[in-house]
Amino acid sequence: MILEWWQWEIAGIALVLLELAIPTFYVLWFGVGAMLVGLVLLAAGELSLTAQISLWILASLAMTVLWFRVFKRSQHKTLIGTAAGEVIGEVGLLVSAVAPFQRGKVRFQRPLLGAEEWACVAETAIAAGERVRVVAVEGSFVRVAKA
Repeated sequence: MILEWWQWEIAGIALVLLELAIPTFYVLWFGVGAMLVGLVLLAAGELSLTAQISLWILASLAMTVLWFRVFKRSQHKTLIGTAAGEVIGEVGLLVSAVAPFQRGKVRFQRPLLGAEEWACVAETAIAAGERVRVVAVEGSFVRVAKA
């Protein structure tokens, strides 16, 4: 049994459409691989079924690896929720007062980890309007101390 080029194209389109129902972004590459095999068959003529399936597997895996190694890495990554070392020591203005076991708000001149204003906690009471320094990032809030 030898598959024709148009059968690979139909299988490829079906797999790409299946990606719409299963949004995992894996099935897409198998569909594109199948369409690539269809184009190779159209250009090269006849290939054995073993060669066709081998080409499909290699093309699909190569595109999957290419996506995760090259293109996915280049996408913008947000730093929200991470305690990047460059954030520690940043100075901001306390918008609302903060006390032990009570959260306040601090505003920064430039956005830190994607936000200009952060909920904050402190070990001592600090009045609104004071300048504070970031000591640590703890999940969705920052720990501050007087600057």
